[in-house]
Amino acid sequence: MRVLFWGTPEFATAPLRALLGEGFDVVAVVTQPDKPVGRSRSALRASPVKEVAVAEGIPVLQPEKPKGDEFVAQLRALEPDLSVVVAYGHILPRAVIDLPPRGTLNIHASLLPALRGAAPIQAAIRDGLAETGVTIMQMVPALDAGPMVLKARTPILEDETAGELALRLSELGAMALIEALALIELGLAQPEAQDDAAATYAAKLTRESARVDFARTAHEVSRHIRAYDPKPGAWGRLRDSEVKLFGARVAPRGTTHEPGEVLAVDDTGLLIACGGGAVRVAAVQPAGKRRLSPAEWANGRGVAAGDRFDTVGPAAP
Repeated sequence: MRVLFWGTPEFATAPLRALLGEGFDVVAVVTQPDKPVGRSRSALRASPVKEVAVAEGIPVLQPEKPKGDEFVAQLRALEPDLSVVVAYGHILPRAVIDLPPRGTLNIHASLLPALRGAAPIQAAIRDGLAETGVTIMQMVPALDAGPMVLKARTPILEDETAGELALRLSELGAMALIEALALIELGLAQPEAQDDAAATYAAKLTRESARVDFARTAHEVSRHIRAYDPKPGAWGRLRDSEVKLFGARVAPRGTTHEPGEVLAVDDTGLLIACGGGAVRVAAVQPAGKRRLSPAEWANGRGVAAGDRFDTVGPAAP
């Protein structure tokens, strides 16, 4: 089977490697253009998927947008039997989705129809779901709404960050993809339509959505911080300055202090009161600085017990 692969971030590299390892003929990779990096923005960084493709000698296409007669002609000349899309970063038009004779498959990091959209991994942790998984589906022009070929489930581990869960789901997605392709090749695939009435959505991450509201309970605050760890980083405001927070855990004791108050700073972390209970944060990143342990931050007079992070809403009852 001649496969055209679409993907950009690290999450997409495990499925690409799985296709190559299983002997599929990956005729080309489509990925986002190289991104400028550094303070001068003069250097360019290739996507993780491009790095794999170049190392394996696979042709790479990097259009600004995946459309236009010239680009579609390039795809048609590759004669793919099937496209596989994994976190590519652009919505594909129908002409591109329908181009391969066997259509286009997508690996989505949730158990559809739950958590359609751009950030299902973060939403699963933030919302306190007990399990999540991946869905191999046939792509259609509507957002994550295509027929489902295969699902693979996994529990969300206690205190797991979005980065840790993404690594597991990437590997799970790779295995599920190979299984789905085997079913397709054998003529045994039985795609199942999604129940649109049961669909939920995971909106695109924004700067404001990553802000921590310490008026919420400790369990909610801990999940929120872990949902944005490591990127883009949940943040709070202390002394009129933004601080990113990482590695949150619910503290084993309650507190009657005001939400957002710093209760202690030591080698075990930064203890912060919430609307119910408290959380312990393992690392911080003050604006314009590198990531620090809370003890390092305190030694630099960036924080002290008694300081208070701003809350966004009213304290929880």
